[in-house]
Amino acid sequence: MLKEERKMIIGVIGGSKCTPHIRKIAYQLGKGIARKGHYIVCGGLGGVMEAVCQGARHGGGITIGLLPGKDKREANPYIDIPLVTAMSHARNAIIVRTADVLVAVDGKYGTLSEIGLALACGKKVIGIETWKIKGVTRVKDVEEALDLL
Repeated sequence: MLKEERKMIIGVIGGSKCTPHIRKIAYQLGKGIARKGHYIVCGGLGGVMEAVCQGARHGGGITIGLLPGKDKREANPYIDIPLVTAMSHARNAIIVRTADVLVAVDGKYGTLSEIGLALACGKKVIGIETWKIKGVTRVKDVEEALDLL
């Protein structure tokens, strides 16, 4: 019997608010990750997180949301598995440790902290229109990011 290849958990990090342009990128990324058969882990809220999860849902994927507060109801409507942490930004460490690879899309300081944690942990970070930091593999579009997974 052949051993089934393990699905990867892709951490998608980005802002809780985003422009329509970034929303479209995140949606396409989520759909592409799902179609490759991988899972998504994110912070579970709005913006990039919601758009990537919506794309994953439309691509037949599964999403995990590590929520900052104490209530599952704060999860965006596309989270399949909401995990309550009551840890605020400290949940970023769990997202980073859980992910096999991280993709940063846009984002502000929360995203920056996740990128820093990921690089410190030796995780691969792919960046789409995000912080320019040594160690982040910057790509021009979603297709290039998906090819690197």
